[in-house]
Amino acid sequence: MDDRSIDGARRQFVKAAASAALVGSSPMLARIANAAGPRTLKIGYVSPQTGPLAPFGEADRFTIQQMQTALKGGITIGGKQYPVSILVKDSQSNPNRAGEVANDLILKEKVDIMLVSGTPETANPVSDACEVNEMPCVSTVVPWQPWFFGRKGDPKKGFNYTYHFFWGLEDVIAVYTGMWRSVQTNKTVGGLFPNDGDGNAWGDSKLGFPPVLAQKGFTLKDPGRFQSMTQDFSAQISAFKQGSSQIVTGVVIPPDAKNFLVQARQQGFKPKVISIGKALLFPTSIEALGDLGDGLSTEVWWSPSHPFKSSLTGQSARQLADAYEAATSKQWTQPIGFAHALFEIAVDAFKRTKDIDSNEAIRDAVATTKLDTVVGRVAWGSGPVKNVAKTPLVGGQWLKTAAGQPHRFDLAIVNNQLAPSVPLSGPLKLIA
Repeated sequence: MDDRSIDGARRQFVKAAASAALVGSSPMLARIANAAGPRTLKIGYVSPQTGPLAPFGEADRFTIQQMQTALKGGITIGGKQYPVSILVKDSQSNPNRAGEVANDLILKEKVDIMLVSGTPETANPVSDACEVNEMPCVSTVVPWQPWFFGRKGDPKKGFNYTYHFFWGLEDVIAVYTGMWRSVQTNKTVGGLFPNDGDGNAWGDSKLGFPPVLAQKGFTLKDPGRFQSMTQDFSAQISAFKQGSSQIVTGVVIPPDAKNFLVQARQQGFKPKVISIGKALLFPTSIEALGDLGDGLSTEVWWSPSHPFKSSLTGQSARQLADAYEAATSKQWTQPIGFAHALFEIAVDAFKRTKDIDSNEAIRDAVATTKLDTVVGRVAWGSGPVKNVAKTPLVGGQWLKTAAGQPHRFDLAIVNNQLAPSVPLSGPLKLIA
């Protein structure tokens, strides 16, 4: 029995003893004891709200406020109404910090379930802390390979307490190559793969882009790994120019994307297609690029046009995006949907848990999830490996809007081969 189970048993014993004593001494005190009610359920939430990965957590304040409103009346489990508390921690875009705050939530705050979002640098150390401490954990916004294999996962065994939902490298490669095949290029691709969890996975010679690009007739120019927050991309730009790369791809943080794009323009390197993950996902990052943002493409995990709705609030993807824009006066951003879906899954698991005081029972409820969420259906058991559930992915392109529009750029859906239910906005356009 773990410390939390012992604490729970002790609390139940003390409560029962106190109630028994009170009943014998005063009917009024007995009624007060019985009215104490169920304990508070605690949900831990970790994401990068500051630092270079902060765009992944930009919508968190809105999501947390929305969840506090939605769960104001608590959750009904077994006929009892349980109040809910959401405890939020900032990983500060630092893996060590992510692990530390996760341990605080588990060991000091005694949360009942952990939710975590936003790149391997946050999700992986939080998931590792949960696995060690036998804490039910749901993570997202990391391609499943960097999350699973980056944590040394064994496909034959999987993990015991940590569960993940998102798409995989096979999906982003299919979407990117689908976009590239729709336009005329020399099929030569320059790769920007940093020395981090995502970069090492995307550039992996067995599981990443290299083998699939070769199979599909593309030539990859990979200058090698570099450290995030690099100030000088001259070596990569020179290699791409020498290789006549008309396509650039990769997975970099927003500051690195801006440095690369500005320096590429300065050095006369003008690819026809630029499809980059992570950095080009967010409207704030595109706006910071100014005219350089027009025509850039990226993967799209969630948008207002996705045909899904929340199991918790009933909002469609469009209604959720509109609510965010109304509340923040900012353009919708992709993490809204997945942060929301994390709480959908947690609430659904709580409602189905057979013993709310048991970590194992909550874990079992998570593992048997079959839920239609605002990002699509999440159901573990049919994914590529144990502990992974897949969600749909499409391709998008940032295009300048006409004068008078509320936003400077819109993200147009230009490839839906993996998710035909998401409507297309139009074809991919070459960068002017």
